[in-house]
Amino acid sequence: MLVGAQIFSGAGLAAGITVGALLAQEMLGSTGLAGLPSALFTIGSAAAAAGVGRLSQRFGRRIGLAAGYATGTVGSIGIVAAAVADNVPLLFIALFIYGAGTATNLQARYAGADLAHRERRARAISTVLVATTVGAVIGPNLVGTLGELADTIGVPRLAGPFLLAAVAYGAAGIVIWILLRPDPLQLAASLPEPQPAMDGDAPAPVSTWNRAVLAGTAVMIITQLVMVAIMTMTPVYMQHHHHELAAAGLVISIHVAAMFLPAPISGYLVDRYGTAVTAALAALTLIGAGVLASVAPAHSVAALAAALALLGFGWSLGLVAGTTVITTSTPVTTRAKTQGTVDLFIAVAGAVGGLLSGLIVARTSYPTLAILGAVTAATLVPILLLGRRTSPPTAGMASEAGE
Repeated sequence: MLVGAQIFSGAGLAAGITVGALLAQEMLGSTGLAGLPSALFTIGSAAAAAGVGRLSQRFGRRIGLAAGYATGTVGSIGIVAAAVADNVPLLFIALFIYGAGTATNLQARYAGADLAHRERRARAISTVLVATTVGAVIGPNLVGTLGELADTIGVPRLAGPFLLAAVAYGAAGIVIWILLRPDPLQLAASLPEPQPAMDGDAPAPVSTWNRAVLAGTAVMIITQLVMVAIMTMTPVYMQHHHHELAAAGLVISIHVAAMFLPAPISGYLVDRYGTAVTAALAALTLIGAGVLASVAPAHSVAALAAALALLGFGWSLGLVAGTTVITTSTPVTTRAKTQGTVDLFIAVAGAVGGLLSGLIVARTSYPTLAILGAVTAATLVPILLLGRRTSPPTAGMASEAGE
Protein backbone atom coordinates (compact mmCIF):
# COMPACT_ATOMS: atom_id res chain seq x y z
CA MET A 1 0.00 0.00 0.00
CA LEU A 2 2.89 2.38 0.71
CA VAL A 3 4.39 1.53 -2.67
CA GLY A 4 1.11 2.29 -4.47
CA ALA A 5 0.65 5.58 -2.66
CA GLN A 6 4.22 6.62 -3.48
CA ILE A 7 3.67 6.00 -7.18
CA PHE A 8 0.75 8.45 -7.16
CA SER A 9 2.41 11.02 -4.92
CA GLY A 10 5.59 10.98 -7.02
CA ALA A 11 3.62 12.43 -9.93
CA GLY A 12 2.31 15.20 -7.69
CA LEU A 13 5.77 15.96 -6.38
CA ALA A 14 7.24 16.28 -9.86
CA ALA A 15 4.69 18.87 -11.01
CA GLY A 16 5.95 21.62 -8.74
CA ILE A 17 9.60 20.79 -9.43
CA THR A 18 9.19 21.01 -13.19
CA VAL A 19 7.08 24.12 -13.75
CA GLY A 20 6.77 25.91 -10.41
CA ALA A 21 9.62 28.32 -11.11
CA LEU A 22 8.46 28.90 -14.68
CA LEU A 23 4.90 29.65 -13.58
CA ALA A 24 6.12 32.19 -11.03
CA GLN A 25 8.43 33.81 -13.56
CA GLU A 26 5.50 34.15 -15.97
CA MET A 27 3.11 35.58 -13.38
CA LEU A 28 5.64 37.82 -11.61
CA GLY A 29 7.72 38.82 -14.63
CA SER A 30 11.00 38.42 -12.73
CA THR A 31 13.80 35.87 -12.86
CA GLY A 32 15.00 36.98 -9.44
CA LEU A 33 11.74 35.71 -7.93
CA ALA A 34 11.66 32.47 -9.92
CA GLY A 35 12.91 30.60 -6.88
CA LEU A 36 10.00 31.86 -4.77
CA PRO A 37 7.62 28.94 -5.55
CA SER A 38 10.23 26.44 -4.40
CA ALA A 39 10.72 28.48 -1.24
CA LEU A 40 6.99 28.78 -0.57
CA PHE A 41 6.02 25.16 -1.04
CA THR A 42 9.13 24.12 0.87
CA ILE A 43 8.14 26.35 3.79
CA GLY A 44 4.69 24.79 3.54
CA SER A 45 6.40 21.43 3.50
CA ALA A 46 8.22 22.36 6.71
CA ALA A 47 5.00 23.20 8.50
CA ALA A 48 3.31 20.10 7.16
CA ALA A 49 6.22 17.85 8.13
CA ALA A 50 5.87 18.85 11.75
CA GLY A 51 2.08 18.48 11.58
CA VAL A 52 2.16 15.08 9.88
CA GLY A 53 4.76 13.89 12.38
CA ARG A 54 2.64 14.93 15.37
CA LEU A 55 -0.53 13.47 13.87
CA SER A 56 1.28 10.22 13.16
CA GLN A 57 2.69 10.04 16.67
CA ARG A 58 -0.74 10.51 18.20
CA PHE A 59 -3.04 8.68 15.76
CA GLY A 60 -0.74 6.53 13.62
CA ARG A 61 0.84 6.78 10.17
CA ARG A 62 -2.45 6.19 8.32
CA ILE A 63 -4.17 9.31 9.59
CA GLY A 64 -1.04 11.46 9.44
CA LEU A 65 -0.13 10.56 5.86
CA ALA A 66 -3.71 10.68 4.55
CA ALA A 67 -4.22 14.16 6.03
CA GLY A 68 -0.97 15.36 4.44
CA TYR A 69 -1.92 14.14 0.99
CA ALA A 70 -5.40 15.67 1.28
CA THR A 71 -3.82 19.02 2.08
CA GLY A 72 -1.51 18.72 -0.92
CA THR A 73 -4.55 18.13 -3.12
CA VAL A 74 -6.16 21.35 -1.89
CA GLY A 75 -2.96 23.26 -2.60
CA SER A 76 -2.70 21.89 -6.14
CA ILE A 77 -6.26 22.98 -6.92
CA GLY A 78 -5.49 26.41 -5.46
CA ILE A 79 -2.48 26.86 -7.76
CA VAL A 80 -4.60 26.12 -10.82
CA ALA A 81 -7.23 28.59 -9.64
CA ALA A 82 -4.57 31.25 -9.03
CA ALA A 83 -3.14 30.80 -12.52
CA VAL A 84 -6.59 31.06 -14.12
CA ALA A 85 -7.40 34.20 -12.14
CA ASP A 86 -3.84 35.59 -12.49
CA ASN A 87 -3.98 36.14 -8.73
CA VAL A 88 -0.48 36.30 -7.24
CA PRO A 89 -1.50 36.38 -3.53
CA LEU A 90 -3.65 33.26 -4.08
CA LEU A 91 -0.71 31.63 -5.87
CA PHE A 92 1.53 32.24 -2.85
CA ILE A 93 -1.02 30.81 -0.42
CA ALA A 94 -1.70 27.79 -2.63
CA LEU A 95 2.01 27.06 -3.09
CA PHE A 96 2.41 27.06 0.69
CA ILE A 97 -0.44 24.55 1.06
CA TYR A 98 0.83 22.46 -1.87
CA GLY A 99 4.01 21.85 0.13
CA ALA A 100 2.08 19.43 2.35
CA GLY A 101 2.14 16.88 -0.47
CA THR A 102 5.91 17.08 -0.73
CA ALA A 103 6.31 16.70 3.02
CA THR A 104 4.00 13.70 3.14
CA ASN A 105 5.75 12.04 0.23
CA LEU A 106 9.00 12.11 2.22
CA GLN A 107 7.39 11.25 5.57
CA ALA A 108 6.17 7.99 4.04
CA ARG A 109 9.76 6.71 3.99
CA TYR A 110 9.69 6.52 7.78
CA ALA A 111 6.64 4.26 7.70
CA GLY A 112 8.63 1.78 5.64
CA ALA A 113 11.16 1.46 8.48
CA ASP A 114 8.79 1.17 11.44
CA LEU A 115 8.72 -2.64 11.41
CA ALA A 116 12.00 -3.37 9.62
CA HIS A 117 14.86 -5.25 11.30
CA ARG A 118 17.76 -2.99 12.21
CA GLU A 119 20.19 -4.61 9.77
CA ARG A 120 17.76 -4.11 6.84
CA ARG A 121 16.24 -0.81 7.86
CA ALA A 122 17.97 1.28 5.20
CA ARG A 123 16.80 -1.08 2.46
CA ALA A 124 13.24 -0.88 3.80
CA ILE A 125 13.43 2.91 3.59
CA SER A 126 14.80 2.71 0.06
CA THR A 127 11.96 0.44 -1.08
CA VAL A 128 9.42 3.16 -0.25
CA LEU A 129 11.56 5.82 -1.91
CA VAL A 130 12.07 3.88 -5.13
CA ALA A 131 8.31 3.52 -5.59
CA THR A 132 8.16 7.29 -6.04
CA THR A 133 10.17 6.92 -9.23
CA VAL A 134 7.32 5.75 -11.44
CA GLY A 135 5.10 8.76 -10.87
CA ALA A 136 7.98 11.20 -10.58
CA VAL A 137 9.45 10.20 -13.95
CA ILE A 138 6.12 10.06 -15.77
CA GLY A 139 4.95 13.42 -14.38
CA PRO A 140 7.57 15.75 -15.91
CA ASN A 141 7.33 14.01 -19.28
CA LEU A 142 3.62 14.82 -19.37
CA VAL A 143 4.30 18.55 -19.10
CA GLY A 144 3.68 19.17 -22.80
CA THR A 145 0.54 17.02 -22.92
CA LEU A 146 -0.85 18.53 -19.73
CA GLY A 147 -0.15 21.99 -21.10
CA GLU A 148 -2.21 21.23 -24.18
CA LEU A 149 -5.00 19.81 -22.03
CA ALA A 150 -4.92 22.94 -19.88
CA ASP A 151 -5.21 25.09 -23.02
CA THR A 152 -8.35 23.28 -24.12
CA ILE A 153 -10.12 23.96 -20.80
CA GLY A 154 -9.00 27.57 -20.45
CA VAL A 155 -6.19 27.02 -17.95
CA PRO A 156 -2.69 28.51 -18.49
CA ARG A 157 -0.32 25.90 -19.93
CA LEU A 158 2.12 26.03 -17.02
CA ALA A 159 -0.67 25.25 -14.56
CA GLY A 160 -1.48 22.00 -16.39
CA PRO A 161 0.88 19.78 -14.33
CA PHE A 162 -0.85 20.90 -11.14
CA LEU A 163 -4.06 19.34 -12.43
CA LEU A 164 -2.15 16.05 -12.38
CA ALA A 165 -0.83 16.86 -8.90
CA ALA A 166 -4.35 17.32 -7.53
CA VAL A 167 -5.44 13.93 -8.85
CA ALA A 168 -2.20 12.21 -7.82
CA TYR A 169 -2.13 13.46 -4.23
CA GLY A 170 -5.82 12.70 -3.85
CA ALA A 171 -5.30 9.14 -5.07
CA ALA A 172 -2.31 8.65 -2.74
CA GLY A 173 -4.37 9.79 0.23
CA ILE A 174 -7.19 7.39 -0.61
CA VAL A 175 -4.77 4.45 -0.96
CA ILE A 176 -3.18 5.20 2.43
CA TRP A 177 -6.54 5.70 4.17
CA ILE A 178 -8.04 2.47 2.89
CA LEU A 179 -5.08 0.09 2.75
CA LEU A 180 -2.50 1.05 5.41
CA ARG A 181 -3.80 -1.44 7.97
CA PRO A 182 -2.56 -2.41 10.49
CA ASP A 183 -0.84 0.88 11.16
CA PRO A 184 2.94 0.23 11.17
CA LEU A 185 3.83 2.80 13.83
CA GLN A 186 1.10 1.67 16.21
CA LEU A 187 2.13 -1.95 15.68
CA ALA A 188 5.79 -1.06 16.32
CA ALA A 189 4.76 0.70 19.55
CA SER A 190 3.11 -2.50 20.75
CA LEU A 191 6.37 -4.45 20.39
CA PRO A 192 9.18 -4.42 23.00
CA GLU A 193 12.00 -1.95 22.37
CA PRO A 194 15.22 -3.69 21.24
CA GLN A 195 17.72 -4.29 24.01
CA PRO A 196 21.21 -2.77 23.89
CA ALA A 197 23.31 -4.82 21.52
CA MET A 198 26.71 -6.36 22.16
CA ASP A 199 29.90 -6.80 20.13
CA GLY A 200 29.97 -3.33 18.60
CA ASP A 201 26.41 -3.20 17.29
CA ALA A 202 24.30 -0.04 17.68
CA PRO A 203 22.99 0.48 21.22
CA ALA A 204 19.37 1.18 22.03
CA PRO A 205 18.65 4.93 21.85
CA VAL A 206 18.68 6.75 25.16
CA SER A 207 17.71 10.30 24.21
CA THR A 208 15.79 11.90 21.39
CA TRP A 209 18.30 14.58 20.38
CA ASN A 210 21.58 12.74 20.73
CA ARG A 211 24.67 13.40 18.61
CA ALA A 212 23.73 10.73 16.12
CA VAL A 213 20.37 12.39 15.45
CA LEU A 214 21.99 15.82 15.16
CA ALA A 215 24.61 14.51 12.70
CA GLY A 216 22.00 12.71 10.60
CA THR A 217 19.86 15.83 10.54
CA ALA A 218 22.81 17.98 9.45
CA VAL A 219 23.62 15.64 6.57
CA MET A 220 20.04 15.76 5.27
CA ILE A 221 19.83 19.55 5.70
CA ILE A 222 22.94 20.20 3.61
CA THR A 223 21.94 17.60 1.04
CA GLN A 224 18.50 19.19 0.64
CA LEU A 225 19.87 22.73 0.46
CA VAL A 226 22.28 21.92 -2.37
CA MET A 227 19.83 19.78 -4.31
CA VAL A 228 16.93 22.25 -4.22
CA ALA A 229 19.07 25.27 -5.10
CA ILE A 230 20.57 23.78 -8.26
CA MET A 231 17.44 21.88 -9.30
CA THR A 232 15.14 24.90 -8.98
CA MET A 233 17.02 27.12 -11.41
CA THR A 234 17.89 24.51 -14.02
CA PRO A 235 14.55 24.79 -15.93
CA VAL A 236 14.82 28.61 -15.83
CA TYR A 237 18.42 28.45 -17.08
CA MET A 238 17.35 26.16 -19.91
CA GLN A 239 14.45 28.42 -20.86
CA HIS A 240 16.80 31.42 -21.01
CA HIS A 241 18.87 29.46 -23.54
CA HIS A 242 15.83 28.68 -25.68
CA HIS A 243 15.28 25.04 -24.78
CA GLU A 244 11.76 23.69 -25.24
CA LEU A 245 9.63 23.07 -22.15
CA ALA A 246 9.71 19.36 -22.99
CA ALA A 247 13.52 19.39 -22.77
CA ALA A 248 13.37 20.91 -19.30
CA GLY A 249 10.81 18.28 -18.35
CA LEU A 250 13.14 15.53 -19.59
CA VAL A 251 16.08 16.85 -17.56
CA ILE A 252 13.97 17.13 -14.42
CA SER A 253 12.52 13.65 -14.93
CA ILE A 254 16.05 12.25 -15.16
CA HIS A 255 16.94 14.17 -12.01
CA VAL A 256 13.94 12.88 -10.09
CA ALA A 257 14.59 9.34 -11.32
CA ALA A 258 18.13 9.63 -9.97
CA MET A 259 16.73 10.82 -6.64
CA PHE A 260 14.55 7.75 -6.16
CA LEU A 261 15.45 4.93 -8.57
CA PRO A 262 18.92 4.23 -7.09
CA ALA A 263 17.50 4.23 -3.54
CA PRO A 264 18.09 0.46 -3.18
CA ILE A 265 21.78 1.10 -3.89
CA SER A 266 21.82 3.77 -1.18
CA GLY A 267 20.04 1.38 1.21
CA TYR A 268 22.49 -1.43 0.50
CA LEU A 269 25.48 0.86 1.07
CA VAL A 270 24.11 2.03 4.41
CA ASP A 271 23.30 -1.50 5.62
CA ARG A 272 26.63 -2.89 4.37
CA TYR A 273 29.15 -0.10 5.01
CA GLY A 274 27.45 2.23 7.48
CA THR A 275 26.00 5.73 7.39
CA ALA A 276 29.32 7.60 7.58
CA VAL A 277 30.69 6.01 4.41
CA THR A 278 27.42 6.54 2.55
CA ALA A 279 27.15 10.17 3.64
CA ALA A 280 30.75 10.76 2.49
CA LEU A 281 29.80 9.36 -0.92
CA ALA A 282 26.83 11.76 -0.92
CA ALA A 283 29.18 14.69 -0.37
CA LEU A 284 31.50 13.62 -3.20
CA THR A 285 28.58 13.04 -5.57
CA LEU A 286 27.02 16.45 -4.84
CA ILE A 287 30.37 18.16 -5.33
CA GLY A 288 30.71 16.43 -8.70
CA ALA A 289 27.19 17.48 -9.66
CA GLY A 290 27.87 21.12 -8.85
CA VAL A 291 31.13 21.18 -10.78
CA LEU A 292 29.59 19.46 -13.82
CA ALA A 293 26.58 21.80 -13.83
CA SER A 294 28.92 24.80 -13.71
CA VAL A 295 30.92 23.74 -16.76
CA ALA A 296 28.11 22.13 -18.79
CA PRO A 297 27.49 23.95 -22.09
CA ALA A 298 24.19 25.81 -21.91
CA HIS A 299 23.04 24.25 -25.20
CA SER A 300 23.72 20.69 -24.07
CA VAL A 301 20.67 18.90 -22.70
CA ALA A 302 22.77 15.78 -22.17
CA ALA A 303 25.36 17.54 -20.01
CA LEU A 304 22.73 19.26 -17.88
CA ALA A 305 20.86 15.97 -17.52
CA ALA A 306 24.07 14.24 -16.36
CA ALA A 307 24.70 16.96 -13.78
CA LEU A 308 21.13 16.74 -12.50
CA ALA A 309 21.36 12.95 -12.37
CA LEU A 310 24.44 13.20 -10.13
CA LEU A 311 22.61 15.77 -8.04
CA GLY A 312 19.69 13.41 -7.56
CA PHE A 313 21.88 10.43 -6.67
CA GLY A 314 23.83 12.49 -4.13
CA TRP A 315 20.54 13.48 -2.53
CA SER A 316 19.48 9.83 -2.39
CA LEU A 317 22.68 8.78 -0.63
CA GLY A 318 22.40 11.56 1.94
CA LEU A 319 18.68 11.07 2.56
CA VAL A 320 18.84 7.31 3.11
CA ALA A 321 21.90 7.61 5.36
CA GLY A 322 20.35 10.39 7.43
CA THR A 323 16.92 8.75 7.61
CA THR A 324 18.45 5.52 8.86
CA VAL A 325 20.26 7.40 11.60
CA ILE A 326 17.11 9.20 12.74
CA THR A 327 14.98 6.05 12.76
CA THR A 328 17.55 3.88 14.51
CA SER A 329 18.48 6.47 17.11
CA THR A 330 15.02 7.45 18.38
CA PRO A 331 12.63 5.45 20.60
CA VAL A 332 9.27 4.53 19.08
CA THR A 333 7.47 6.58 21.74
CA THR A 334 8.82 9.82 20.25
CA ARG A 335 9.94 8.62 16.82
CA ALA A 336 7.29 10.12 14.51
CA LYS A 337 7.30 13.46 16.32
CA THR A 338 11.09 13.66 16.09
CA GLN A 339 11.02 12.64 12.43
CA GLY A 340 8.50 15.38 11.70
CA THR A 341 10.69 17.96 13.42
CA VAL A 342 13.76 16.78 11.52
CA ASP A 343 11.88 17.03 8.23
CA LEU A 344 10.80 20.54 9.22
CA PHE A 345 14.45 21.57 9.43
CA ILE A 346 15.17 19.83 6.12
CA ALA A 347 12.27 21.65 4.45
CA VAL A 348 13.43 25.02 5.77
CA ALA A 349 16.85 24.31 4.28
CA GLY A 350 15.17 23.57 0.96
CA ALA A 351 13.19 26.80 1.20
CA VAL A 352 16.37 28.77 1.77
CA GLY A 353 18.01 27.02 -1.17
CA GLY A 354 15.05 27.70 -3.46
CA LEU A 355 14.78 31.35 -2.49
CA LEU A 356 18.49 32.12 -2.67
CA SER A 357 18.93 30.26 -5.96
CA GLY A 358 16.85 32.76 -7.92
CA LEU A 359 18.60 35.74 -6.33
CA ILE A 360 22.05 34.27 -6.96
CA VAL A 361 21.33 33.50 -10.62
CA ALA A 362 19.76 36.94 -11.17
CA ARG A 363 22.82 38.71 -9.74
CA THR A 364 25.55 36.34 -10.96
CA SER A 365 24.91 33.23 -13.08
CA TYR A 366 23.73 29.64 -12.99
CA PRO A 367 27.33 28.29 -13.12
CA THR A 368 28.13 30.40 -10.04
CA LEU A 369 25.14 28.90 -8.24
CA ALA A 370 26.34 25.40 -9.14
CA ILE A 371 29.85 26.06 -7.78
CA LEU A 372 28.41 27.47 -4.56
CA GLY A 373 26.39 24.27 -4.26
CA ALA A 374 29.55 22.18 -4.58
CA VAL A 375 31.28 24.26 -1.90
CA THR A 376 28.29 23.86 0.42
CA ALA A 377 28.31 20.08 -0.10
CA ALA A 378 31.94 20.00 0.96
CA THR A 379 30.91 21.14 4.45
CA LEU A 380 29.64 17.59 5.01
CA VAL A 381 33.25 16.48 5.47
CA PRO A 382 33.89 18.13 8.87
CA ILE A 383 30.46 16.97 10.07
CA LEU A 384 31.36 13.39 9.23
CA LEU A 385 34.79 13.66 10.82
CA LEU A 386 33.20 14.91 14.02
CA GLY A 387 30.50 12.24 13.96
CA ARG A 388 33.00 9.40 13.50
CA ARG A 389 34.39 10.10 16.95
CA THR A 390 31.03 9.84 18.73
CA SER A 391 28.66 7.18 17.35
CA PRO A 392 28.37 3.56 16.19
CA PRO A 393 27.80 2.44 12.59
CA THR A 394 24.05 2.46 12.13
CA ALA A 395 23.08 4.81 14.91
CA GLY A 396 24.84 7.82 13.53
CA MET A 397 27.64 9.34 11.50
CA ALA A 398 29.87 6.98 13.31
CA SER A 399 32.96 5.03 13.94
CA GLU A 400 32.67 2.04 11.63
CA ALA A 401 34.05 -0.19 14.34
CA GLY A 402 31.33 0.79 16.76
CA GLU A 403 33.60 2.03 19.48
